[in-house]
Amino acid sequence: MSRLPTLGLPGLELLASAVEAGGRGWRVFPLRPGDKRPAGHAEKYCPGTGRCADGHKTPEQRATTDVDLITAAWAHHPYNVGIATGPSGLLVVDLDMPKAQEPKGTPDGVSNFQALCERAGQPVPDTYRVRTARGGEHLYFTQPPGDQLHSTAGKLAKKIDTRGWGGYVVAAGSTTPDGPYTVLDPRNPVPLPDWLHDALKPPKRPEYAMANSLKSRSGYSGAALRAEVHNVATAADGTRNATLLRAARALGRLVASGDLTRAEVEQALSRAAAGNATQSQRYYDDVITRGLDWSIAHNPTGRRVPA
Repeated sequence: MSRLPTLGLPGLELLASAVEAGGRGWRVFPLRPGDKRPAGHAEKYCPGTGRCADGHKTPEQRATTDVDLITAAWAHHPYNVGIATGPSGLLVVDLDMPKAQEPKGTPDGVSNFQALCERAGQPVPDTYRVRTARGGEHLYFTQPPGDQLHSTAGKLAKKIDTRGWGGYVVAAGSTTPDGPYTVLDPRNPVPLPDWLHDALKPPKRPEYAMANSLKSRSGYSGAALRAEVHNVATAADGTRNATLLRAARALGRLVASGDLTRAEVEQALSRAAAGNATQSQRYYDDVITRGLDWSIAHNPTGRRVPA
């Protein structure tokens, strides 16, 4: 028997918001009731079972447009609604409000975006627009075909972030202690203007020089190592840390089985991260250590290769 009648009006309204977003082709996932954080466990608490048996599933990976899956999820709790922007083909410009501790008169994101448009000689775009719980705005755009723009923080101007691949936004219809998220302009999102696209395009990344020993390694383990090193070396802003952790966990299985040594995995991943870095090398090495430790502890050992 359906549990929908026991949801109550707030739960039904949130279910309707999730279904409406999914109907637009936007991939949704549950946020904690009355909160902006994703429902479910964080990666560091991942049990490695169930849906995460093959590795932790991020909200971006779990997001869906399937109405049956959406209904099944929101039938349990009055979840807020998250939209995974990248898989939904969206780039959302987040215009934030000053925080309470900031000086009085600090310009907000809306004012800064208007000034940005004026300097570019462009009008403020008319597109799908949401008022956020704290009084800011979300401007929805479709990403250019073939592009994968990632999330940014302050790249356009102060109090202006963007949400693309590796990010998400709280959908209209959701409510937090600061207030509701409401639609200001219901039209379909328009394509991201060229001038904004040019401002957000990442710089061309330097080629990663792969060690000759890594290139010449044969067999499945060598191919796996090269693939994960390539993923880390070419990871875009906003995805680098997660990509590195996934690579360490994937290769940790081969360390546990004895097909790779821990030293060669650490060296290869550390060099790949260094060629594409926005954090300190110590930070990346800590991510590698945590990923390998977790994977080795959760996978059976096999034959051992001397370190």
